[in-house]
Amino acid sequence: MSVWESRPLAAGIGAEIFGLDLSSDLNADAVRYIRQALLTHGVVFFRGQKLSEDQHIAVAKKFGEPEVHPIVEGTEDRPEIIRIDKPADEPASFGTEWHSDNSFFARPSLGTILYAEEIPPVGGDTLFADMYGAYDALSGGMKSMLDGIRAIHSAKVAYDPAGSAGAKFRGEATLKYKYSDAVHEENAHPVVRTHPESGRKAIYVNPMFTLRFENMTDAESKPLLDYLYQHSTRPEFTCRFHWQKGSVAFWDNRGVMHYAMNDYVGHRRVMNRITLEGDKPR
Repeated sequence: MSVWESRPLAAGIGAEIFGLDLSSDLNADAVRYIRQALLTHGVVFFRGQKLSEDQHIAVAKKFGEPEVHPIVEGTEDRPEIIRIDKPADEPASFGTEWHSDNSFFARPSLGTILYAEEIPPVGGDTLFADMYGAYDALSGGMKSMLDGIRAIHSAKVAYDPAGSAGAKFRGEATLKYKYSDAVHEENAHPVVRTHPESGRKAIYVNPMFTLRFENMTDAESKPLLDYLYQHSTRPEFTCRFHWQKGSVAFWDNRGVMHYAMNDYVGHRRVMNRITLEGDKPR
């Protein structure tokens, strides 16, 4: 029987798992172990992995159904894999804002599995924020006020074809977008989300995709949203992961935000990403 070990990265979020080869056909015990670690720590990490695209998809299918993004193009043969290839001379990056993946979907992504194929010699870390711990630390009055409020999520700002995303829609960047109505759709989700498996409550807004509170203007919403963003990313609610070639991160978008550091201009970075179909936030 294999011996697996989880080592927390921080008190509230993140753990490295040792003793598991993700390229193998994970048995039910291994899947159960990873799932429980994910529920406990929010994001789990693996070192020294070697995954083909098919193996990456096989791992993802152990935990859910891989989804095809309606805007960001996947690879030609496997559209569920988004290849984030940032050349050494590319100043722009992907995910350089705190966010929960695809929160603008009507059914936001359950989780994300990111595999490091090529990394820079320094830089390129990813930060993760524990939205459960952030909720728990709110005052009783703030919790009462937020319960029952919904916020509007959309890709219309982050993926605006007329803005910074324009080059990607025109095919001038390595990461390409395809235009669809999903760019402008708006979906309302609870500001406090209850995890369907653990029952834990988490703050569920993010600066990349949350526009405003439902039935409120942007200006009226901004002060409280800004406070929630600042509060949720306090150092005590975060961990920082330093990538190595062959590293894998698997995070739960239902209670975790993340931020990709863009501090490695002059070096190439290649990551393969799969997101899993989720459910309607409650």
